[in-house]
Amino acid sequence: MSNSVINNHLFKLNKSKFRSKFDLDIKEYEYINKHGLDEITKHTRKFIIDRLSPAFPFNDGKQTPFKNHPVFIAQHATATCCRKCMNKWYNIPKGVTLTSTQIDFAVDLIISWIKLHLSTQYTSSSE
Repeated sequence: MSNSVINNHLFKLNKSKFRSKFDLDIKEYEYINKHGLDEITKHTRKFIIDRLSPAFPFNDGKQTPFKNHPVFIAQHATATCCRKCMNKWYNIPKGVTLTSTQIDFAVDLIISWIKLHLSTQYTSSSE
């Protein structure tokens, strides 16, 4: 997925009162620093494949916690937390297994959101 498409989605998400309230706290920053973005990207892909890619995910709408992992927070911030949100924001239909392109899109969007928040955090803390 191109950076401009991802950036356009991030811009729209940031305008949402609900989506824009999500942020990483110190525990998530420490987790990312400890494990690195490569490992976080692997976690992201696994979460998307396991929890969202099936046509009818188990416990859809409630499968993504609101805490305890930076990816979970990013999923809520990017509307990749459940199939209903993915359908509403990205027109990805429910009831159909996600394609590899759709999985890649979700992973790219989540990691881009995390990177954006990492850069903001480091900028804020250095001022």
